[in-house]
Amino acid sequence: MFYDTETNAHGLAHDPFKAIVAPRPIGWIGTKGRDGNRNLSPYSFFNAVGDRPKLVMFSSSGRKDSLRNVEETGVFTASFVSRTLLDRMNASSAPVSYETDEFDLAGLTAAPGRLIDAPYVGEAVAALECRVTQVMTLADMHGAPTDSHAVFGQVVGIHIDQSSIRNGRFDLAIADPIMRLGYMDYAGIGPVFELQRPRIKS
Repeated sequence: MFYDTETNAHGLAHDPFKAIVAPRPIGWIGTKGRDGNRNLSPYSFFNAVGDRPKLVMFSSSGRKDSLRNVEETGVFTASFVSRTLLDRMNASSAPVSYETDEFDLAGLTAAPGRLIDAPYVGEAVAALECRVTQVMTLADMHGAPTDSHAVFGQVVGIHIDQSSIRNGRFDLAIADPIMRLGYMDYAGIGPVFELQRPRIKS
């Protein structure tokens, strides 16, 4: 089958786009507004986008509380979602009012950042502390603004639970990440294996 996305006439019961662009890591974004209100929300439009310096990005479809807070304060955290935290991650995604603290709602510890004034999930095996470098309202191919807003942040601090380190590495088999697929589907990882890049003899 083929369909063009202008008409979105795919004929399926559900749009397959996000199922095709999968799996996606979950950015569990922690923020605090200028007024002190804490927010914790999972974003599946999230990824690392640079290594020197370390940069991550999450994208908000609509102007949500996380976006409001990062625009006010210029900082955010991204906590690692392990299988053991799946239900509490899901609980934090509930559509609640700005004043509702999702850390409390999901029964999670709001640990304070070391270098920034934003909370992260104390139960997470890893978390990133980030300073905002850029907030962009994304445009479509005609240059018209959309209701998608990308937040880029430079990672200034990294928390790692010692239990997830083995042989000098952050061990994903121990950390057991959960990823977002399409629709309401999620998945963990299968057996972890290494794949070395090919070397070309000159």
